[in-house]
Amino acid sequence: MRVFTRRAHASRAVGRRAGAVVLLLSTLLAASACAPDSSSAGGSGASAPSAHTPSAEPAPIASPHSRVQEIVARMDLAQQASAVVMGNTPGADPVAMRAMMSRGYGGFILMGSNVPATPGDLHAMTAALTIDPALPPLIATDEEGGDVVRLPWDDQPGADVLKTQPAGATRAAFARRGMLLAQSGVTVNFGVVADVASSPDSFIYDRSFGTDPAAAAERVDAAVRGEASWVSTTLKHFPGHGAAEGDSHHMIPSTGMDLETWHSQVAPPFLAGIRAGAPIVMMGHLAYTAVDAQPASLSPRWHQILRDDLGFRGVIVTDDLDMLVDSGDPAYADEVSDAVQAVVAGSDLVLALDGAGPDTAQKIADGLVAAVRSGALPADRLREAATRVIALRLDIADRRH
Repeated sequence: MRVFTRRAHASRAVGRRAGAVVLLLSTLLAASACAPDSSSAGGSGASAPSAHTPSAEPAPIASPHSRVQEIVARMDLAQQASAVVMGNTPGADPVAMRAMMSRGYGGFILMGSNVPATPGDLHAMTAALTIDPALPPLIATDEEGGDVVRLPWDDQPGADVLKTQPAGATRAAFARRGMLLAQSGVTVNFGVVADVASSPDSFIYDRSFGTDPAAAAERVDAAVRGEASWVSTTLKHFPGHGAAEGDSHHMIPSTGMDLETWHSQVAPPFLAGIRAGAPIVMMGHLAYTAVDAQPASLSPRWHQILRDDLGFRGVIVTDDLDMLVDSGDPAYADEVSDAVQAVVAGSDLVLALDGAGPDTAQKIADGLVAAVRSGALPADRLREAATRVIALRLDIADRRH
């Protein structure tokens, strides 16, 4: 992610609530793999008859499973492609932003230029982004605290301070941060850095919870649980920026670390965040060459490790695809091709800023359609990605009511 700026609940039910959409996705995707589309189904369950009115015929209640299935079944190929794109347009003009979102994109990421001066103005802007309140888009930003803030009124510390304090301080800070985001209409925070820094000299050190995997894991768990009641948490930058040194905004950092070492030294905070219920993981443009020479964001192997080894069932999002272009590697010079490769590899949502010029999001959506028609992108893979994104959007809509 490009960075240029710097009501917790006590019960364990918070983590379970944050992970509810993940459990839904496991059931939903397993069922859709072995059953035909059921767009005509009106719901999979019905209310129990009332003891006072035994003869009354209860109205069917659509399960979350059936609602997602029905929405995706009604989508044509272009709509599915748009649903897996999270875009952005510069500036703070809600009219222009609403016009962009009317194309059916799955989400919008708020960058610094998009954020007005007051919470009220931001809430009005995020409301303009929502075309259908019953299926709200994923409205995201990267609010980490410390060096990476988008909301000028966020006064909570980031990992640079929290790593030296008890884990409870992290939970309290992210609960407050999540509340501020939710009050402004933001529903997704790309804000929990699960990277373990290799040393205090590491590029990611100030934004991470430190160099000790166990201590970082404890604070990642706390951060996820802290903001779970307010926003959908994202863990980043999988498989871990600390081991792969260098600034991925301008290069593709790489490491020769083997998978066994990664499991013990790098994976613990990601695993802790997943178990705490984080519904989103962001793939980094990082190469662990002993596992796969490709950047993890384009690597089927790393997506498989995230799903199978760590048990993640939520939405996988790429980091900003324009960063791959800016790496200077000619293999990644085409943002549309990068997006197709990412979805083929297993990402469900591609993050597309306007670095490649106006209408980047539309170009990528069109490219995904063309890839399905050419056979480069399996139609089932695009449908699976759209299903995960739609399920998360419905979960957000339900939590708002």
